[in-house]
Amino acid sequence: MGELRLSRTELAERALAQRTSRRGFLGRLGRAIVALAGGGLVAAALDPTRAEAHHFCGHTYTTGSCPHPYAPLTRVNRRGWPLHPTFGFPVDDEGRIYLDPETQVRHRTCQELVPMRYPFVRNPRYGGGWTRCCSGRLRHIMDCCSTSRIRINGDAAVRGYCPRGLRVFCVGYRELNRRC
Repeated sequence: MGELRLSRTELAERALAQRTSRRGFLGRLGRAIVALAGGGLVAAALDPTRAEAHHFCGHTYTTGSCPHPYAPLTRVNRRGWPLHPTFGFPVDDEGRIYLDPETQVRHRTCQELVPMRYPFVRNPRYGGGWTRCCSGRLRHIMDCCSTSRIRINGDAAVRGYCPRGLRVFCVGYRELNRRC
């Protein structure tokens, strides 16, 4: 019976050794050294939870998505009303199928939700954008533009595809019914 416990212990130790590999340890150690040498910005860039470069197809994560029930998948129609990111049906502010305007609340993403949640952003509107091929369909990435000098993620705003005098605050996208 004592040998049986010993073999279970050995199995547990081997499983632990496999989970805590040398490669994993060296990776954690390397991130810690770089964080000490380069400061918090470098450490944040190496954080595996922030390593997602594309938060939706066709957009590199430099500017965050506009407020939306399914953010970061901020899918809207041509007038800026929120849509379900996968199925494309209209949704209310809670993410439910939008059926009854009498009982459900629905706001346009850039034009209404942005100034409601970020009061320092004045008169936001969709400006320009660009089109990418995503899963065989064209997707139009749209910049929500305003006079704000910061973006939704807190860093300096860029001009992007916004009209003169406006800068990108956040982004959304629209699925186009065309193959690419």
